[in-house]
Amino acid sequence: MKILLKCKGFRALWPPLASCRLFSKDCKVLAPQNFSDYESIRHTYKPEAPEYFNFAGDVLDKWTEKEKEGTRPSNPALWWIDGKGNELRWGFEELGMFSRKVANVLSEACGLQKGDRVLLILPRVPEWWLFNVACMRAGLILIPGTPQLTAKDILHRLQMSKASCIITNEDLAPAVDSVLSQCQFLKVKLIVSESKREGWLNYKDLVGAAPAEHRCVKTKSDEPMTIFFTSGTTGSPKMTEHSHSSYGIGHTLTGRYWMDLTPSDILWNSSDTGWAKSAWSNLFVPWIQGSCVFAHNMPRFDATTTLDTLCKFPITSFCSSPTAYRMLVLQDLSSYKFRSLKHCVSGGEPMNPQILERWKTHTGLEIYEGYGQTETVLVCATFKGMKIKPGSMGKACPAYDVQIIDDHGNVLPPGTEGEIAIRIKPTRPFYLFSRYTDDPEKTAATQRGSFYVTGDRGILDEDGYFWFVSRTDDVIKSSGYRIGPFEVESALMEHPAVTESAVVSSPDPIRGEVVKAFIVLSEAYQSHDPEKLASELQEHVKNVTAPYKYPRKIEFVQELPKTISGKVRRNELRKKEWEKA
Repeated sequence: MKILLKCKGFRALWPPLASCRLFSKDCKVLAPQNFSDYESIRHTYKPEAPEYFNFAGDVLDKWTEKEKEGTRPSNPALWWIDGKGNELRWGFEELGMFSRKVANVLSEACGLQKGDRVLLILPRVPEWWLFNVACMRAGLILIPGTPQLTAKDILHRLQMSKASCIITNEDLAPAVDSVLSQCQFLKVKLIVSESKREGWLNYKDLVGAAPAEHRCVKTKSDEPMTIFFTSGTTGSPKMTEHSHSSYGIGHTLTGRYWMDLTPSDILWNSSDTGWAKSAWSNLFVPWIQGSCVFAHNMPRFDATTTLDTLCKFPITSFCSSPTAYRMLVLQDLSSYKFRSLKHCVSGGEPMNPQILERWKTHTGLEIYEGYGQTETVLVCATFKGMKIKPGSMGKACPAYDVQIIDDHGNVLPPGTEGEIAIRIKPTRPFYLFSRYTDDPEKTAATQRGSFYVTGDRGILDEDGYFWFVSRTDDVIKSSGYRIGPFEVESALMEHPAVTESAVVSSPDPIRGEVVKAFIVLSEAYQSHDPEKLASELQEHVKNVTAPYKYPRKIEFVQELPKTISGKVRRNELRKKEWEKA
């Protein structure tokens, strides 16, 4: 399959390596270009999925061919370190060889068949990448999980998914064994460990004996490839199913225009292995472009280690969450020299404009924001070459028709707050999630008229930029005003006393509900008088934003409740407030 994008001044091909037709003498992998002709691209980009598609065979194996031909730069496909002096560099050829051995382990030694579900819970170790690719090769449905899961979390995921196999290490194996009696669907337990464990197959023993030849299973584009559990910011995690073509094709624009990647680039994404963002930026996005994935096996995010790594290694592109950037700008950045770093992106939650400004002041680099969900690929972004509006999510990705709609599914004009939605009629984009697995009611609830509704509220401005307001459930309605918590949190972040904040509704006998802020103070303000400081922060918010938005209630806390992925659980704070009423 070949898709042409004809825009002013350039010609682009998708996918870069998914068809042998792209290797004729007149075809080459094109370098990223600035998104200067946005409107032409938006109206022209209309990808189609082939009948059959498998990322391992149709993309990764094609990069192996380019590597053997010597037509790809001598850049690793995976560059892994652990911070203790251990280091690994694999090219696409080695990645292919090892992943075939692992595919044989899963199919032959473990007896798994195409369509079986596999729960993978590993930290940032090389085996994580091998199992991802091996599951594609074997036609298995991968379900990633973060190593921070508890026994209760693992039980929930095993029962919900009916997984046939679980893969983990010695740290989590006891938690799995403690809930095993309640998991009747689980047939295989595979442990990645030097030591043996009773009742578990040992990965290292099996992979050593496995043959290196494996024929990639033929998979249809719309067959399920992976299931992600959502982060659960507004309720119990849902199982979000994606097809083989969803990420393998849908992230083409993500890699080329948002992340600005070429085969010479080295991308470091700090996301935990259990989340969709890790699949985006640790696998599909960079490898579509033939770039190198850099990985640091940090047990948890550490600002000093991160800055040292960005300086020591030739990392050209960095992707992390706003929370991580917030921790980085609190360090003395003047002592660090980022000699190779040239492009920074952020996603997962809105970025406070203050963080953007501080990062640019100290590094000279912009942070390009992107917005997406577990259910989608990139929905909105500030693409390379596009004007940055601090606080904005950027413009709609050409992959989607994104609109702001009302409660009846009608498109709203610029400047009007509504729900961020993606058009799915007359044709549903194949790079949107397929369904919530085994939950037709929740799947149907995401549709409103001709649109998929994201559950996020926003505003579209006259220039076509989207602005995040809040999750639909987070909107505060006080004295007839609708107040989004993000704007109040951003205003609070401008004050040096505030390290983190979360804003929710709180019951009020006169106004119905008012704005309440939970605030984590910076170290320098820990000893200040709480009442005086609260008044100072209230006046600060009144001056920074509309006076009616200021927090009438303030509570200073040591930490904020967060999901395993690090997102603030406003719903938990809101629930506690309303339970007091």
